Amino acid sequence: MPMTERWRGSNFGVLLSLTRLLRGRWSPHAALIFVGFAVVPLLHGLSPPPFAPLPPEVRSSHFRVSIHGRSSPVLHAASNYYLLNFDISSPAVVSVTAEDPHFWDRGVVVQPMRYGIRPIRRGATITFSIPGPIKLSLSRPGEHFADSEMLFLFGNEPPPVHTTAQTPGIRYFGPGAHHEDIDAHDGDRIYLAPGAVIFGALNIWQVKDVRVFGTGTILYDGPQNPLDDESWRHKRNWHCIVMDNASNIEIDGITCITRSRTWQVQMKDSRHIGFFNVKVIGGNPSDANQDGLDWLGGGDTTVKDSFFRASDDVFALQGNWEGYEPALLRLPGHDVTDITIENTIASTSISNTIRVAWPQKTFNSAHFHMSDVDVIHTGFGGCKVPFAFFELWADPDGRGSHTDYRFRDIRLEDWYSLFQVRQPLPQVRDLSFDGMWTMDGPAMVDPVLAGDVRGVTLRAVGPGQRGAHATVVEQTAAQPDVIASAVDTSFTYTGGELRVGRPITFTAAAVGVQGSGFVWNFGDGAHAVGRSVRHTYADSLGSDLDGSGRFRVALQVTDSRGGEEAWSSQHLVVAASRTARGGGRPVQGSRVFTSEFLVPADGGYTFTLLTSTGASLAIDDAKPAFSPKPRPQVCGSPGNAVQPIRLSAVLKAGSHHIRVTRDDALENADAPSPERPLLLWEGPNLPITRLLP
Repeated sequence: MPMTERWRGSNFGVLLSLTRLLRGRWSPHAALIFVGFAVVPLLHGLSPPPFAPLPPEVRSSHFRVSIHGRSSPVLHAASNYYLLNFDISSPAVVSVTAEDPHFWDRGVVVQPMRYGIRPIRRGATITFSIPGPIKLSLSRPGEHFADSEMLFLFGNEPPPVHTTAQTPGIRYFGPGAHHEDIDAHDGDRIYLAPGAVIFGALNIWQVKDVRVFGTGTILYDGPQNPLDDESWRHKRNWHCIVMDNASNIEIDGITCITRSRTWQVQMKDSRHIGFFNVKVIGGNPSDANQDGLDWLGGGDTTVKDSFFRASDDVFALQGNWEGYEPALLRLPGHDVTDITIENTIASTSISNTIRVAWPQKTFNSAHFHMSDVDVIHTGFGGCKVPFAFFELWADPDGRGSHTDYRFRDIRLEDWYSLFQVRQPLPQVRDLSFDGMWTMDGPAMVDPVLAGDVRGVTLRAVGPGQRGAHATVVEQTAAQPDVIASAVDTSFTYTGGELRVGRPITFTAAAVGVQGSGFVWNFGDGAHAVGRSVRHTYADSLGSDLDGSGRFRVALQVTDSRGGEEAWSSQHLVVAASRTARGGGRPVQGSRVFTSEFLVPADGGYTFTLLTSTGASLAIDDAKPAFSPKPRPQVCGSPGNAVQPIRLSAVLKAGSHHIRVTRDDALENADAPSPERPLLLWEGPNLPITRLLP
């Protein structure tokens, strides 16, 4: 593309000379964490302040963040979301103190999970290390919906060139509050300084050759009706960022926050667009109609090293949008082509990660390529069809050709369904899912192919229930091609009851490759390198500090010859005593199902019940685990979303009893339906598999 491309990846090349000293024993990431603890005390007092002062209009004491021993309040973004941008070029120790002294009592979740960050908690303060520039989401277990309190930390690499108000050719917005909309002109270079907050919109309307950069913030809170969908309207000052027939546009480093009910970044018939290190955050009480990026025709877009938190589809492709009236929906739209998304984090409280089309819409799309992406949250439930990582939904009456969609090395956390592809006229071709790694549990519902769908390839998709082999094929769709991966991995660990202080041996297996690198993340903040490693857990609090004893162990294998990678993840249970751990609210239920099952070997087991009704799950006479708060489906879809109930237990080999209690909303519990619970379990040498029914 005709612009300077920036790559601010997470390899932290400036520190490689330090990590080489430790690579013989630890992974690069673990080595960097070690270096962070070692050198941060030396750097203290030498580094410039990493924070810019925040305007009082957005400054919040809900959390305070300390880096290099310097403390700052956070920016109140939208809804119950908070964030902080800071410059970082070296390892650092980060502390987050919540205003509520009991805020972290139920645990802490730091995502993406692949980093393996587990904080140390002391009351209201959690402390952890970071290796350099990084983007993180902090929340409590099970809280990733619109009513959750979340903190986003964005560590930015310091800019190579210092920009000031005196820099020639720059439209400069300095630290502090600016109550105005920004209208870009041809050739503009617009700089938002650290600590700058623009209360308004950025309009890139029928212009070319524009660059907007810096680490400042645009905060949009428009006049939209919170109870109705006016979000699609395409006009100036109606979105945080709006483009119309724009070309050669680069957005670099800024944060875009949307509080009102509107699409956040809307692009119509615009091409040659780049988003680099951009942070897009949306939240509103209605929890709807706040997409991340929308294409209404156009394309030629590159997204790299960015972060999106939406209250609807994170990425949405449409040919046009003029309204919901049937005649308007049927208006043919322009093609959307050539989109590349890399090294990015995607999160939404509701709806899909990627959505293409809509019933009755007509347009063509092609060449959408996504790789090396962490999907840390998708919506739970559905709008007529289940939400998914990838949804292409044009049924009924939608028309168009959609081809060459390729997904590679996608890490899935808190996800609902892999794909829902439903296109009757005329065709969907060449969909490739290659390396869809499940980092923390299975999907909630099966993937579906329906309509004129051909050429779907599934390579390294799964593992476990509702993976590649669970695809539901309907109408005239063709069966997907399931292809074995050239790089695959799994691992085993020491059998028996796992106790605090007991060394555990982990052994990796790699399929079809030689000369691979093995990087372990043990779920307690520790890392190691090697095909066979030993590790000892110092506590039984679990990866999320929730007292469950459940640790999320992840193994990354990289083929040194071709650079391909594979991930394997399991739950391992460590406990101080033999017990089942649960907790939550009681369920008012009248249906009780009990079953006897055989535990094959002593050890820790994790049970996951997938259900859309109120329920509880118990093993033997231990304390049960209860269903989370119900999540109603939307768009008139009946019932609630399927959600997991998870319980971990250390059990002796032999016969045990499991008890599921459900409320009486389901009259015919034996009838097959989406609401029928599915019980899975996993344990030592037992991959996640179905236990009941």
